[in-house]
Amino acid sequence: MGFFVMTNGLTSDALVLFGATGDLARRKIFPALYAMLQHGRTLPPIVCVAYSPGWDLEKVRAHAHDGIAQFGGGVDEAVFRNLSSLLTYINGDYEDPATFEELRRALEGRSRPLHYFAIPPSMFPVVVRGLASANCTENARVVVEKPFGRDLESARSLNATLYEALPESSIFRIDHYLGKEAVQNILYFRFANSFLEPIWNRNHIRQIQITMAESIGVEGRGRFYDSVGAIRDVLQNHLLQVLALLAMEPPLGTSAEAIRDEQAKLLKAIRPLEPGDIVRGQYEGYRNEEGVARGSDTETFTAVRFFVDSWRWAGVPFIVRTGKKLPITTTEIRAEFQLPPQRVFALSEAGPLATNYLRMRLSPTVSIALGARTKNAGDRMVGRPVELYVCNNHPDEMSAYERLLGDALDGEAMLFARQDAVEASWNVVEAVLSHRDPAYTYEAGTWGPQEADLLLAGGRWHNPRPPQG
Repeated sequence: MGFFVMTNGLTSDALVLFGATGDLARRKIFPALYAMLQHGRTLPPIVCVAYSPGWDLEKVRAHAHDGIAQFGGGVDEAVFRNLSSLLTYINGDYEDPATFEELRRALEGRSRPLHYFAIPPSMFPVVVRGLASANCTENARVVVEKPFGRDLESARSLNATLYEALPESSIFRIDHYLGKEAVQNILYFRFANSFLEPIWNRNHIRQIQITMAESIGVEGRGRFYDSVGAIRDVLQNHLLQVLALLAMEPPLGTSAEAIRDEQAKLLKAIRPLEPGDIVRGQYEGYRNEEGVARGSDTETFTAVRFFVDSWRWAGVPFIVRTGKKLPITTTEIRAEFQLPPQRVFALSEAGPLATNYLRMRLSPTVSIALGARTKNAGDRMVGRPVELYVCNNHPDEMSAYERLLGDALDGEAMLFARQDAVEASWNVVEAVLSHRDPAYTYEAGTWGPQEADLLLAGGRWHNPRPPQG
């Protein structure tokens, strides 16, 4: 993404990690920091903050080492010693002003700290006010993890709390999905190839399907998942962001704000959902998962029909589904082109899915395919569907968290969600968070409840196939 780089300030000279003893730090943040050092990045001092009785700096280092060994692909001890030397630890209650006074002393001589909130959203107001009262927010940046609220009202309240101490330009709302190489490739592919622009509109596209499937269930996270469900967990954020990248207008310039302007405009153009636009499902056996409430109606699957009320996309359905316990784990986009206006070759059958399409797979491999028809050998004018297929089987050399942490330290905001975009996406789903039909049950290993077919108006879902070898 080299031609879309513009930072909003100098690199941060300290990193403060709130929640350093938690699972997110162990699984994602410490492995990302280790990888940054491994790839030659220079890191500032890292102040770890948590309220964990009995913990000290050595236990934090062991916690980081364990996370890197399990989730970072192994430990090069020389690199880890470098990371370990950067760590200090403050064990303190977030509601105690003394914790933030100790932090201010630890930051003495540092003028541009980055505060990372790897803590529950309920603690954001407490920590923000603690930082402000100790004069730790001047020239500072803050990274906050999703979820950014549970609905539109709570998102606005959370933003208002952050604004008490920080301007929007200093707030980095992290959605790890936006840091993935494949998701950024959507943006690059759209605006680096001139052949796509003339046909990327309602005149040539008849529908776009997006499937984000997981073969696993809630994997021991039943209590958390039961409190959010598929709409809040991935639809409102990950999938609406993908839709925005697919459908946004070309940015007016190369700055991060120019790109985020177009993302926000697109999200504001999405028609708010009504009950008839959504089908929810729940896999059989979900209610037996540990931590799930008896009789829970939380959705593990959702299928949605979006419409973008813009000149480019008026009338084109964006049909999106996501779910757990589906046949495979993958994320795939399929944009179908309009059928030819006349059938010149009568024996060519279009079938329920158009054979002219653009298919983009975002995971587990990254691939782009163009669907077409070619003539079979022989004297008859009979054809067959083919794909022009390009695949990148190389693993992403940089994890999403490594990329996003580096950008936050540098003040590069392009891959982070802005307030107006977050609130616009909540506005899209707001009406169906409480007013919706019950979740239909579906068998594990299938593509969800049959009722989801009703969103297609007689069409058919494109079911992604397992990755090619």
